[in-house]
Amino acid sequence: MKKIMFCGGGSAGHVIPNIALIDQLKDCYQVCYIGTDGIERDICKKQDVEFFEFEGAKLVRGKFIANLSLPAKLHKSIARCREILSDEKPDLLFCKGGYASYPPAVAAHRLGIPVLSHESDTTAGLANRLIAPKCERVLTSFPSTAVKFKNGVYSGAPIRRELFNRDRVMAKRAFECDLRPTVLVFGGGSGSRAINECLRANIAAMCKDYNILHICGKGNAVESNIYGYKQIEYADDMGEVYACADYAVSRCGANSACELIALRIPTLFIPLENGASRGDQVKNAKYFYDRGLCKILRENEMNPLSLRTAIDGLIADKELKTALKGNTYKRGNERIIREIECILNNSLD
Repeated sequence: MKKIMFCGGGSAGHVIPNIALIDQLKDCYQVCYIGTDGIERDICKKQDVEFFEFEGAKLVRGKFIANLSLPAKLHKSIARCREILSDEKPDLLFCKGGYASYPPAVAAHRLGIPVLSHESDTTAGLANRLIAPKCERVLTSFPSTAVKFKNGVYSGAPIRRELFNRDRVMAKRAFECDLRPTVLVFGGGSGSRAINECLRANIAAMCKDYNILHICGKGNAVESNIYGYKQIEYADDMGEVYACADYAVSRCGANSACELIALRIPTLFIPLENGASRGDQVKNAKYFYDRGLCKILRENEMNPLSLRTAIDGLIADKELKTALKGNTYKRGNERIIREIECILNNSLD
């Protein structure tokens, strides 16, 4: 049985898409994961995925002194990855991005192991840009990203299949939501203080008109007895959460954005701005906005009143609902798996 090794870490956004693919591949191939002691290790442990660990080396943007030891750390990381890859002998390394992808990709390339990568955002991250020349192909969630690579191929995003076709009635009951519209609000894996504060400043008034299901981030829950306001710190089952949601307010990380659009949930995106990211979330949001598939509220324009107004506008926007119904954005899993199998069978076009 052929072996596929996955890598990618630093955030859940680099790991969960890999898990979506592993779930479909594990019955036909040996699958394992190589990464750091970060979130990828914890997620793989929960999913019972064999995990091999190396010490990561991360670039600290804007801090020259902190990066002086980076070359030595990278050398050590690559050497350790080479040891692991030499022992495990995978037939393919699949990279999802983030700093935890670079050392395994370099090691695999030096050992002659085929490398395949996937870029989720409209603009490629640093690791994937560096990895690209070492890859058989660079798969992308967006068509506009694929053309930026000589070996780029548009595949769509890997999305967990358990997010689809969930029982809406049971989900509403699980979160104690009544028959009014339910607005899901979440700000990424660790929550968003800015969104949390603006939402809670007006929560009593909003909950007179609709339910709010708020994923606030670990440690960010507050005491509340407001009817219609349900807060949870973290959701283990996002399929149940999405099934409950009639509308959503979200950051615009590529994975969440692609999931929301594929599930046709009318969404107000509040992307992280350049100061807090490389600007990828703004570009992700613009991609879907230009196609009439979402609404956007810029963070520097967000306050309790503007957020309430934007949510009211989201709920009232019938044209958005119609556009989403006709939307053809789908999971990219099948195309990605086809590319993986072509490499494993030495039949890449």
